[in-house]
Amino acid sequence: MIENNTYDVIIIGGSYSGLSAAMSLGRSLRHVLVIDSGLPCNRQTPHSHNFITHDGEKPAVISAKAKIQVDFYDTVQFYKGLAISANKTESGFEIKTESGKAFTSKKLLFATGIKDLLPKIDGFAACWGISILHCPYCHGYEVKKEKTAIIANGDMGFEYAKLISNWTKDLRILTNGKGTFTSEQSRILKQHKIEIIEDEIVMIEQENGNIQYVIFKDAPKIDVKAIYFKAPFEQHCPLPETLGCELTEQGLLKADAFQKTTISGVFASGDCHVQARSVTLAVSSGSFAGAMINKEIIDEEFV
Repeated sequence: MIENNTYDVIIIGGSYSGLSAAMSLGRSLRHVLVIDSGLPCNRQTPHSHNFITHDGEKPAVISAKAKIQVDFYDTVQFYKGLAISANKTESGFEIKTESGKAFTSKKLLFATGIKDLLPKIDGFAACWGISILHCPYCHGYEVKKEKTAIIANGDMGFEYAKLISNWTKDLRILTNGKGTFTSEQSRILKQHKIEIIEDEIVMIEQENGNIQYVIFKDAPKIDVKAIYFKAPFEQHCPLPETLGCELTEQGLLKADAFQKTTISGVFASGDCHVQARSVTLAVSSGSFAGAMINKEIIDEEFV
């Protein structure tokens, strides 16, 4: 329940990183508002892995349990909705939501994640996070030694193949067009019996998000258990950029070792800032950001 409109910290984004920051700040006796629209990027993923004590758990179950634990701290409040504007004020920041609500705070944390930009291949989106995967550390064990493909090309495809070959030797590279490997890369891939299919992908035949076949324009269809794909992305929330926060060359929010962005009073945590994507790293960066925000407030008040 929202009891007032003024807080020490507003956190935009209430998934793993935002909730972790909220717990850190709640335990520091800070008045915190978490604004969340309820659309985490992994909402289609059936299981989360490589997170000790939660290995194999459903992502929504982890976040629901986290929210219950954070809600224990009476200085932390939640608002379900979409933040649509952020403005700097003399005392901090003002955030307005889609419903017309306005809230103010001394500090602002973006834990808003990123938006994956998926190729326009029929069936691809339905499989994303289920059988089309981004991270072998998160999901590789579950499809180890299975028929696997990588959608990639060139240097990235070569390095990705090296990585994925740790989990399976039954591996193909789908370039979705003309291959751009060097002759040396092609030689090494052939030596490791990694087939390169240079043809346009027409569709992914799937059932409930599970790949049945990959259909090509000219080449014969193939059956695989899993596909790995490194999706390009953009910031899920445009508000950091409207405030003037700079991005890195990769499109992540630029922040220093203390997770401060290039705008004073604005911090970043989780996938919108951390290059490697995993629940554990999102939780870690959120917890650290909460501590750094609390320290900044203490330093400003202890004069």
